[in-house]
Amino acid sequence: MNFNIIAMFKDFYTNSRHVLGISYKPTTEAFRKTLKIVLLGTIAIGILGFIIALIIGFLV
Repeated sequence: MNFNIIAMFKDFYTNSRHVLGISYKPTTEAFRKTLKIVLLGTIAIGILGFIIALIIGFLV
């Protein structure tokens, strides 16, 4: 396989510029809403993992 490193970097650069061109900075309200959802999901997964660890600890 012959990899053309220069072509790969050019393709990466083009794709990166495209992504940055269509992205936008979220409003404060949208950012806070996303932050709340992510934090609640993280806490829920943590609690679920803790409960599973407790159950396994009692069984072993």
